[in-house]
Amino acid sequence: MDKQYLLSDQDEAPGCAPSVQQSQVLQGAGMFSTGGVASNQSEAGGATAPPADLMDTVPGYEGMGAGGKDLPPPYHGLPEPQVPTPNQPNRDWQIPSITEEVAQEAFMEYASSKCCYSKKPAKEMYFTDLQSHNTYRYRLETFTESRSTEWTSEPYRGQVVDGYMGVAPGPWDIAVSSPAMFQNNKKEVPIPHTSSVKGCHACLGLGRSACPKCVTSGMMQCWVCRGAGRRVSDDRCSHCNGIGRVRCTSCSGAGSETCKTCQGKGKLLCFIKLIVKWKNNVHESVVDKQSGLPTEHISKVTGEIVFSDMQYLVYPVVGFPDNAINQASARAVREHQVQFSSTCRILQQKQTIELIPVTRVHYSWKGKTHIYFVYGAEHRVFTEGYPAKCCCCLLL
Repeated sequence: MDKQYLLSDQDEAPGCAPSVQQSQVLQGAGMFSTGGVASNQSEAGGATAPPADLMDTVPGYEGMGAGGKDLPPPYHGLPEPQVPTPNQPNRDWQIPSITEEVAQEAFMEYASSKCCYSKKPAKEMYFTDLQSHNTYRYRLETFTESRSTEWTSEPYRGQVVDGYMGVAPGPWDIAVSSPAMFQNNKKEVPIPHTSSVKGCHACLGLGRSACPKCVTSGMMQCWVCRGAGRRVSDDRCSHCNGIGRVRCTSCSGAGSETCKTCQGKGKLLCFIKLIVKWKNNVHESVVDKQSGLPTEHISKVTGEIVFSDMQYLVYPVVGFPDNAINQASARAVREHQVQFSSTCRILQQKQTIELIPVTRVHYSWKGKTHIYFVYGAEHRVFTEGYPAKCCCCLLL
């Protein structure tokens, strides 16, 4: 989420062992090394698409390669957004300062939440001044939809192959229902008329792949005698009967495993899938009245919504009493349109102005003056120097 802090309104299974010929084919395919590490098998155990250069050329999707890049939507022009005007132009855009009772209660709760803080300052203090510093938070949300395509595959089990049944629609011509507005989501759908059947690239259509542990031999070094066939006492190893090798526990001596990519089918149904992503892009700007409260605390609280505008495309706020908000809105709207209009489809925009109450409290305790802040509708407290901490806090 993009955040900006501004200054005041005036500042900014196992199987049979493979034949010798099959073993040679497996080795020639490079699916294992002499060290027994699989190198051409999907680690996730699922189907993966063959290399893009082995795929059929689909009209409209030429040159997509492996895919994965966002595709720009067709340009149909942008509607002219309506100019918003803050509601109730004659209202008082100030929130009254909190009372001393509310300020003291908030301070008591703050001290109680700290295990090493004494409650005495909150109980015995007396107030010298309460200053109201109302802070505005401008928020722009741009809900976008982006689309990308990539080749994928699944084991072929007799599914319908539609690659020659028609022309594949464009990525932005496929109807995909949108989720709830301003909520991130993702959907993947197969693109019609792009499927074809290919031999599995991982096992070369055999349906089985070399066992990564025994490298098609079906045998492994005996772990008891470490391949020597004899123990330290020079007796024959009873575990391997003196052979020095035992049956592979991974493939049960078969030397190969069911191919994880095609799940033993030997064929893959390859097609292009459409990946649709919805994202809520948020920009926040906080206009601080130079209260002294670190502005990062403002994002953690709520306030009073004094202005809200939602359209397909919003227009920058104009006429707000604090000109810093007008400037922040103009900048945010311009940046979002430049950033998203060429790569995504903007579905909806929403902008709000929130008034966050901030009270700077001056109090005296044991002859010394101290300051703390009460902020947000939650009446949270921030202070840099609490006057009564126990020894463990001081040591830290």
